[in-house]
Amino acid sequence: MKRSLTIAAYSHALATPFRISRGTKTAADVVQVTIGAGGMAGRGEGVPYPRYGESVAGSIAAIEAIRDVIEDGAGRDVLLTLMPPGAARNAVDAALWDLEARLAGRSVAAMIGRAEPATMATALTVGLDSPDAMGLAAAKLADVPLIKVKVDAEDPEGQLRAVRAAAPRPRLIVDPNESWTMAVLDRMQGALVAARVDLLEQPLPAEADDGLDGYAGAVKVAADEALHGVDDLDRIVRRYDVVNIKLDKTGGLTAALALEAAARARGLGLMTGCMICSSLSIAPALHIAAGSAFVDLDGPFWLRDDLAGGATGAGGMLVPPALGFWGDGLGQTPAGS
Repeated sequence: MKRSLTIAAYSHALATPFRISRGTKTAADVVQVTIGAGGMAGRGEGVPYPRYGESVAGSIAAIEAIRDVIEDGAGRDVLLTLMPPGAARNAVDAALWDLEARLAGRSVAAMIGRAEPATMATALTVGLDSPDAMGLAAAKLADVPLIKVKVDAEDPEGQLRAVRAAAPRPRLIVDPNESWTMAVLDRMQGALVAARVDLLEQPLPAEADDGLDGYAGAVKVAADEALHGVDDLDRIVRRYDVVNIKLDKTGGLTAALALEAAARARGLGLMTGCMICSSLSIAPALHIAAGSAFVDLDGPFWLRDDLAGGATGAGGMLVPPALGFWGDGLGQTPAGS
């Protein structure tokens, strides 16, 4: 069946700046793919990440390079051989899943043999700032189930102490975004225990995490930037306890499902994460998140305006997008970005 392929770039302004140790974002720059066939159209979104050498222009060029193959009917399995993992492949993979579901009149959940996505707890993020400012931000989240705290190496203990004092009840994920050294990690063990932290995410640079090999810390450590796909797991299993599966890293839900299964087989815990994105990125990730111990899918909540029909939520609970938005096999694709 002949298909059509449309590629578009969008910049979604954030309601407030998002700051981590690597820098500050004021907009989410995404690539959206629409693939049409048989009177139906499927959508997908990728978020190119400069940390991985990606850009909007580069992602669009990568998709354009396989336009003919996609329009001639190549499926998701073939896509895995055409493109490397990353945001560009994620956008195409998601559009193919959505199109397949709409053409079949059958949801993605049914296709993979899982329950339909349901309301779930998601981490809400306290961005990097001074301890006082982070404490004020955390106070607004004092009653949510899970908070993710962005820290750096300058004053992580003060930042963490302020958040925990303002929000004594929620579970905590602490994310230094690769900014720590082994010396900082060792020094922070007592503070992590005192703050009752559940998970420490990617404390060391992915290219310099040898010190985690066999490391016995007081808190479980999750691999984020250090993990992209199944081929990384033999190294990851020696250094980390949990893997953060992001579809923009794996290059789509197809590869994420394979990574999920391989990680479970190695006894690794699961976390599902996202970039700052629209709900079009979140919808496919919900199928991984449903079986994860930690869910961090608050990306759309940072946007000034999300896509119509997208995910909603309050109090740290994430409500899946409306029917017809993505992957449920219902009707035409919603119009617009």
